[in-house]
Order: sequence, then C-alpha cells, then structure tokens
Amino acid sequence: MESTNKKKIFNDPVYGFISLPYDIILDVINHPHFQRLRRVKQLGLTDVVYPGALHTRFHHAVGCTHLMGQAIDTLRANGNEITEDEAIGVTLAILLHDIGHGPFSHALEHSIVQGLTHEDVSALFMAELNKQFEW
Repeated sequence: MESTNKKKIFNDPVYGFISLPYDIILDVINHPHFQRLRRVKQLGLTDVVYPGALHTRFHHAVGCTHLMGQAIDTLRANGNEITEDEAIGVTLAILLHDIGHGPFSHALEHSIVQGLTHEDVSALFMAELNKQFEW
C-alpha cells in the first residue's frame, strides 16, 4: 500500500493549505475505509437548509489532523517531550477518531442497527487497518 509521492497538500475549506506531517498519514487517507468518509456528512441534513454548510467526515478528520500537528508543535515549543512515535500515534488516532461513522450516525445509529455504535464500527475498521499496515 505504499504511495510513491507522500508530499501532498490539502486545501481545506476551514484551515487553508494543510501538509501531512508523516508518510503513513497519506497511506491511511488513501485507504478505502477512510475514503468512504468523503461521502459521510459531518452536519447531517444541515446543508438542506444552509447549502453552504456541507462538511464531510473526511474534511473533519483532515482538519483535526492539522490541529493535532499544531498542538504537538505547541507542546514541544513549551518544553514538553513528545517522541516521534508518540506524535505519529496521536496523529493517527485523531485522523481515525470518526472512521466508523455512517450517514446520520448520531441520529440513526440506534434505529438502523441495534447494539452496534459508530465506536464499535471504528474499532473494527482500526483492527483491519492494524492488520493491513502491520502495526
């Protein structure tokens, strides 16, 4: 699952240009489990009333990843020791924090599939990613 060019820049609607801090981030973003988030709306049906309020779980996760990079930089600048492995770990964690969401998951997750939450689905996706990336 190796990509040849890991230097990608996203033009985020909220934060502007975002660079990816670690090669593994692009590999995870390119995975079909993550790419499906491009079709899952972050704001439910809000865009029906406010057409400009179209934000996907994909946008949200990439923006969160950017903010995690800023948090790591700030913590390090203030003298807190954060190893590269720790930085990669928390960056992957924030990137994947919503991986299990489906359409309207907060509103409908107890109506469509009984006994299975988006957190359960997230754990299943992460277990599969762990196998595929050999983490």
